[in-house]
Amino acid sequence: MAIQRMDNVLIVVEDLDAVIAFFVELGMELENKGPLDWPGAERIIGLEDVRQDVAMLRVPGGYGRVELAKFHQPKAITPEPKDAPANTLGLRRIMFAVDDIDEVIARLRANGADLVGELEQYENIYRLCYVRGPEGIIVGLAEQIG
Repeated sequence: MAIQRMDNVLIVVEDLDAVIAFFVELGMELENKGPLDWPGAERIIGLEDVRQDVAMLRVPGGYGRVELAKFHQPKAITPEPKDAPANTLGLRRIMFAVDDIDEVIARLRANGADLVGELEQYENIYRLCYVRGPEGIIVGLAEQIG
């Protein structure tokens, strides 16, 4: 038996609309958004009396997805520190391949995102950077050279 694909990554957020706007500006497409009214979700995630809104965004023409969840009940728990550095244990970033890294950085900066470090070139293969968006979410950007 083999893995078929990675379907999505879940990010729990406070401001669902701001994070959706960030990922749409990045170039993702919003598939759907709304309350999650499926009782089986509580059994899967191991929480009771759950009320949440979810949104699913997808990479255009691809299989990659980001799922966002805003918990109304129980209240989400904030990790510390909020803007944790890259060496913090756990999921630190999601990496996206882009066509024009300078253009993507400019669009995201115009919407409040900041570079975490610097835009760098890895040999003659990639230009790379990390960008911090709303709620401290970090996305990596990679533009293949040539």
